[in-house]
Amino acid sequence: MPDIFNVIADATRRDILLILLERYRQEKEISVSEIVAKLELSQPTVSKHLKVLREAELVSVREEGQHRFYTLCYEPLEYVEDFIVPFLSADFDGDVTVEFRDITEGEDAEGHVLSEGVETAAASLGRVAAEAGHQVRELVARFRLRS
Repeated sequence: MPDIFNVIADATRRDILLILLERYRQEKEISVSEIVAKLELSQPTVSKHLKVLREAELVSVREEGQHRFYTLCYEPLEYVEDFIVPFLSADFDGDVTVEFRDITEGEDAEGHVLSEGVETAAASLGRVAAEAGHQVRELVARFRLRS
């Protein structure tokens, strides 16, 4: 796999990624001709950059006849996120610690540790935390792509 930093170092590829991100949010794919029109570049230039993005596994392609439709694959950018986050949080005051406790001591007859209301709240909190994590990854990706 190509070095992800070299791949996203190119401004045109970052522009393509931003276009793909916009479509990803709409749960849609985009054709090469649409990217060409948005960037006002030649089709061979766009295709060359899409090939680099494909080799880096940042995009997936669906072929339909002679047409190619692209979709963002953000997973390789998680490596960039993992690299950048420590720099972004360098001025963060305080340590984060994780403590695991055995909570099975309070199980009821059906194996529930938490009351139904607390269990529902915990599930909601988990969904919110997962969404927040996704948004942080997205913001870091946007920050890096626009720099």
